[in-house]
Amino acid sequence: MIKTNQYMRIAIVRLSAMGDIVQSMIVLQFIKEYRPDCKIDWFVDRKFSDILNDAKHIDNIFPLNIKGVKLYEFPSKLIKLYKFIRSKGRYDLVIDLQGLIKSGLVSRFISANNRVGFHWASSREPLSAFFYSKTFRIPYEENVIRRYIGLIEKCFEMNVTNDDIVNKKSFFSLTEQTNFSHSDYALFIVGASFESKIYPVEKFAEVSNSLVIDVVVVWHSDNEKILAEKLKKLSPKVIISKKINVDKLKNLISNATIVIGGDTGPTHLAWSMNIPSITIFGPTPMKRNCFITNQNLAVSSEQEINPYKIDKKNMSIKSIDPKKIVNLAGKLILNS
Repeated sequence: MIKTNQYMRIAIVRLSAMGDIVQSMIVLQFIKEYRPDCKIDWFVDRKFSDILNDAKHIDNIFPLNIKGVKLYEFPSKLIKLYKFIRSKGRYDLVIDLQGLIKSGLVSRFISANNRVGFHWASSREPLSAFFYSKTFRIPYEENVIRRYIGLIEKCFEMNVTNDDIVNKKSFFSLTEQTNFSHSDYALFIVGASFESKIYPVEKFAEVSNSLVIDVVVVWHSDNEKILAEKLKKLSPKVIISKKINVDKLKNLISNATIVIGGDTGPTHLAWSMNIPSITIFGPTPMKRNCFITNQNLAVSSEQEINPYKIDKKNMSIKSIDPKKIVNLAGKLILNS
């Protein structure tokens, strides 16, 4: 346990990426339950800072210009980053939920009494452990939600059960309302960070044509728009949204009957908001990357996945039968 005063100033470091940031936000409500008077700030890569907008329990969001900051190059950007981080004052506790060298370095730059992170034997980049004053060994292959929770359990000697996680509160207090006119719709997430995490459009179309409610497809990038248009040709019932930002995405998800997509940020947002969802796994490990609940389900290919070495050429997601998704979706829609 980390010894601190009753009033605490806590810094969370989780720089990237969208889905990982969303999932790691699970720790906030449990820290606040244990220490309701604490103040929590979040240090994040500027590229992903918008995802934290309207987040409950965060007092300050500090976006960092991480891009281009490298230890082995001219240190001007590193010095600028250091000064910015130091300007935020002193903390009682820093918790690095990422376990990379860059997140460890940011944690070390923060003025603090205690810095906590994953033990070198349970980090993706073991050298990150040298930046902390205290480390805890939580297996890397462990479910990511239990890993994040495990770290704060060690810090505060608290106990968070799986039932506590299932009964979590939504991570966000949304203020902007969507003007989308459809009341019952399935939201499809057709894009992902790399190709092998994308469920084939043809199979998405089979799912769409089998559902009894409207289907809305969201897009942000040009590639996602192309996928959405292909899907609509195969399933004319599909409604393609306008180009969206993160805030509009949150609102569309919050009003959806169900969200269906790959192992990617928007699908994890549904989980964080307690919106029914189905996450489709191919080259990434379902047991590690998804915390199943009665309303948040998942399907995966039958291939064994090594969480230490993700193969981006693994196209096993194509083997997943759309009927599995349709059956699960039908049950979730019926119970919604």
